[in-house]
Amino acid sequence: MPNPDTIPSSQITPQDTYLNRRNFMRAGLTAASLLATGAAYRGLNRPGSTAVETPRLANLVVHTGPDGRGNGFQLDEPLTPLQSVTNYNNFYEFTTNKEAVAAASQQFVSKPWTVTVDGLVQKPKVFDLDEILQISPPEERAYRMRCVEAWSMVIPWAGFSLSRLLKKVEPLGKARYVAFETLLDPSRMPGQKSATLDWPYVEGLRLDEAMHPLTLLASGLYGRELPPSNGAPLRLVVPWKYGFKGIKSIVRITLTDMQPKTTWNNAAAHEYGFLANVNPGVPHPRWSQSTEQRLGESGRRETLMFNGYAEQVAHLYAGLDLRKNF
Repeated sequence: MPNPDTIPSSQITPQDTYLNRRNFMRAGLTAASLLATGAAYRGLNRPGSTAVETPRLANLVVHTGPDGRGNGFQLDEPLTPLQSVTNYNNFYEFTTNKEAVAAASQQFVSKPWTVTVDGLVQKPKVFDLDEILQISPPEERAYRMRCVEAWSMVIPWAGFSLSRLLKKVEPLGKARYVAFETLLDPSRMPGQKSATLDWPYVEGLRLDEAMHPLTLLASGLYGRELPPSNGAPLRLVVPWKYGFKGIKSIVRITLTDMQPKTTWNNAAAHEYGFLANVNPGVPHPRWSQSTEQRLGESGRRETLMFNGYAEQVAHLYAGLDLRKNF
């Protein structure tokens, strides 16, 4: 992979462009989101909060419209500032304090890194990080992301559709689900020394969800490599689902014929269903899901079914009662 420090300045999109909604959307980026509260925003933007500096990504592809590679979904909404995206995070492997994750993870080293892809596949393999990043040039997609705590963000992710990696290992016909696992290393992730959750963090998707072009294996944001606070070096982004499905620092991907265990479903099945689709009609036992607070905005906005991606993904759940299958 080219050294980011040697990339000509002419190939780097200025950060000012990212922060300008109109310029960014002229570039035709695709869309998705994470989730937030007004009180959290006020606390987040106190004096002293700083954005995390990470190397820029090489060979970044910015879509100018549907071209067979992107998903064709565009969103004309302001982007959440980089400072907020990198300084307000759920990442219990480091700390349960959302505002402290960036500091707690700052020394985390994510290279070298390998990801095992195995299970019901024709060609199981242990991929080096560079091998994964060379599967496809990273594409920029602005995605809406929503958290169950009713907060949200709009983030310009860099990555490629997970389906491209899965096709490399050739899933077998009986594969129905994809299981994901985070690094287990309490010496590097001190939050794993606590009993807050069962470690390692695990997640899962149905195979058709994993193969959907909106499902992203992300390696960066705002044109930069992922900082540790956001799940370096690789994380999952599934924009029509709640943020806890976006497993971070992935080390294993396993295809299976059985629905895999997932961390939050194991911890509280009555609160966190396996599907985890954004459904404003199904309240969380401890708060409403009908509205959300976008980081950086005053006031609340209506929560959209499937986080605004119904046109792209609703067909995946035809015939399911989405109040029971949540």
